[in-house]
Amino acid sequence: MSSDFSPDQKRYLEGFVSGLSASRVARTNAPSKSEPVGPDAIHLKAQDRTVAAGGKLNDQEKFKRDEHPFDAYPRLVKQAENNEAPKPPDNFRWRYYGIFYVAPTQTSYMCRLRIPNGILKHWQFAGVADLAENFGGPYAHVTTRANLQIREIEPKNAINVIEGLQDLGLCSRGSGADNIRNVTGTSTAGIDPQEILDTRRYAREWHFHILNDRSLYGLPRKFNVAFDGAGRIATLEETNDIAFQAVEVLDGHDVEPGIYFRLALGGITGHKDFARDTGVILKPQEATEVADRIIRVFIENGDRTNRNKARLKYVLDSWGFDKFLAAVEEKLGRKLARVPAEAIAPRPVYDRFAHIGVHPQKQAGLNWIGVALKLGRLSLEQIRGLAKLAADFGDGDIRLTVWQNLLISGVADANVATVTAAIEALGLSTTTSALRAGLIACTGATGCRFAAAHTKENADEIAAWCEERVPLETPVNIHLTGCHHSCAQHYIGDIGLIGARVPINEDGDTVDGYHLLVGGGFGTEATMGRELFQNVKAEDAPRIVERVLKAYVNHRSSEDETFIAFARRTEIDALKRMTEMESV
Repeated sequence: MSSDFSPDQKRYLEGFVSGLSASRVARTNAPSKSEPVGPDAIHLKAQDRTVAAGGKLNDQEKFKRDEHPFDAYPRLVKQAENNEAPKPPDNFRWRYYGIFYVAPTQTSYMCRLRIPNGILKHWQFAGVADLAENFGGPYAHVTTRANLQIREIEPKNAINVIEGLQDLGLCSRGSGADNIRNVTGTSTAGIDPQEILDTRRYAREWHFHILNDRSLYGLPRKFNVAFDGAGRIATLEETNDIAFQAVEVLDGHDVEPGIYFRLALGGITGHKDFARDTGVILKPQEATEVADRIIRVFIENGDRTNRNKARLKYVLDSWGFDKFLAAVEEKLGRKLARVPAEAIAPRPVYDRFAHIGVHPQKQAGLNWIGVALKLGRLSLEQIRGLAKLAADFGDGDIRLTVWQNLLISGVADANVATVTAAIEALGLSTTTSALRAGLIACTGATGCRFAAAHTKENADEIAAWCEERVPLETPVNIHLTGCHHSCAQHYIGDIGLIGARVPINEDGDTVDGYHLLVGGGFGTEATMGRELFQNVKAEDAPRIVERVLKAYVNHRSSEDETFIAFARRTEIDALKRMTEMESV
């Protein structure tokens, strides 16, 4: 039949057939519409597998799937223009930008920053005060992740704060929701005479790795990473999902002796678990790569249905450490080095007072000065005053700690008296009691809808009451947290209090209160506290804590015995009897 067509008709038909063939090839090779691509694919595929297996995505996973928060910024801008509060799906999404709408406790946003290793420059610190003054409440809070929070931000000012932080060289990206939170590190990194490793480089590298990889946002649940260089101030790295602990590997083993990171996984004290040693050691420069692979295994296998079981701990509990590490090694394309516990030299001990007062640095003639804050709160005048002191008399750094306070570093011996006097003039102090040095409290019901008690106010009442009535020579840490999220980590306090609604009559009426635990610890003394009392009214908490402290003082084996040692060797029933005796 081809002989019946003209030359022009033949060329047309050949082109048409060629086009059909190319179209078939393209359709065959093109990815299926159901096959996710791009940086979000790892999350979408995990969601798809969950649904295919018969699971039901939780609401937060649906919010992420319906619209990625980073694609919704124009709507956040529009809401700010209209001074409009977010609906629940957007309230979740906007946490990817570090802002949390905290109604009904406050009809405003809270903004949480990202400050790698907790260290920022004096001018950045002063700039935070400017943002708080112009767009929020006239104060800021230092948090238990060595971070800052600005509160009372009206919806119309959300963009002003987010973009204002970026103007300062800071950011809030990914500091909330199902993301990798602020990266903590040793607060005295680079200046501590006893540190094994300066953590600043590694925390900063991981911080920017997160910021610049969209695939690391939208995990099954929030994720914490900490780097501890074995300085004098505890970083509480064992409470994190990934803990990098600087250690010295001794001679006589299969790896070259030297300084490494020991890898521990699965810390989440609100679920009664510390990060557990894996036996793995890493060269410090391997930390970012290994953390990345750990998180990708978690992304692919974390629970997307039940948020109460969605943290890394539960993958580890289900799989076991060997299976999980094998999956990490598969992604790395190599085996991880392991050494027995006896290959690790003992780590230096922490000093519970090193975050308060004047302490010599490794640099001769210089000191860091730990400033005692009232449960992490700073006024704008105090922020600006401390920033000026750091600029005029220090090295320009402000170092936040996980103990809700801060350090001014690089202060010359000759200037110590001047700086301490100036700190006192700001209404702050470089000295504090054995109780207030370790007094920690979350935001509480004043600013958090989950909290069952006003933790900051109650913490202050407890300290004020007990300081006058129970003399203490050694620190006793008291942690108050408002709810099961355990932001103040009540399980690791010598005395821990978790908010509870306490029934007061048969009609179901309740008042603020707590369950009280004792004997928690961290570091080499890492232990979960045990419950001593339930349903303590908030108004009764100061007297109950007083009785517990007096039981310790009157029944300890010596003045050197710590509270945790006393609590560990004392049965709960016996301790209850001791406290009852103190009430007589």
